[in-house]
Amino acid sequence: MEQKNFDLYLKPAEFIDSDHPAIQKFVSEQTDHLNTVNEKIEALYYAVRDGFRYDPYRLDFSKEAMKASNLVSRNYGYCVEKSCLFTATARAIGVPARMGFANVRNHIGTAKLEEVLQTNVLVFHGYAEIYLNGHWLKTTPVFNKELCTLLHVAPLEFNGKEHAIFQQFDKKGGQFMEYLHDYGHFPDIPYDYFMSELVKYYPHLKEQILQGKLVHLK
Repeated sequence: MEQKNFDLYLKPAEFIDSDHPAIQKFVSEQTDHLNTVNEKIEALYYAVRDGFRYDPYRLDFSKEAMKASNLVSRNYGYCVEKSCLFTATARAIGVPARMGFANVRNHIGTAKLEEVLQTNVLVFHGYAEIYLNGHWLKTTPVFNKELCTLLHVAPLEFNGKEHAIFQQFDKKGGQFMEYLHDYGHFPDIPYDYFMSELVKYYPHLKEQILQGKLVHLK
């Protein structure tokens, strides 16, 4: 990959604000005792996965709320926020990282969410891609271990060598998550595109989405 492309995935961005003091502090706390890049990126993956409870019921679509630095001030977030934070922490330690998005169908534990969204399709599900050991790896540091235990799904483990992108089946072999459409990768959260897709799929929530209001879906 050309160096100029690496630079794009290393520098701070509007939402992936990897140079923010709160991000720098979080990264330092999680990695200062570690030596290698692999050890650090693994530690950051688990710190994001398990240190912030996955909560798809409290959604704030304001630009400020969606910044990586905002998430570290609380203990919960949804897929886009958590993947954004992991991407920011990777850049903070010099690992090229970018955001990926997909539409997914979640088959377990989303009855309340489906009732509000009026569909079982979750639009613009966020994940992260990091460039490590010569490869782009897709990772989803989203579903915390406690939630996975509750839903009888094995948590996604990450070893810095292989993709950790989705749990296709639960522990009993039933389908847990199905990927329907991949939007590709981006150097930052494509905010306007994100909002337009939400409005397209959830038109009954259009006013709340476009005004960036805090959406309580419970």
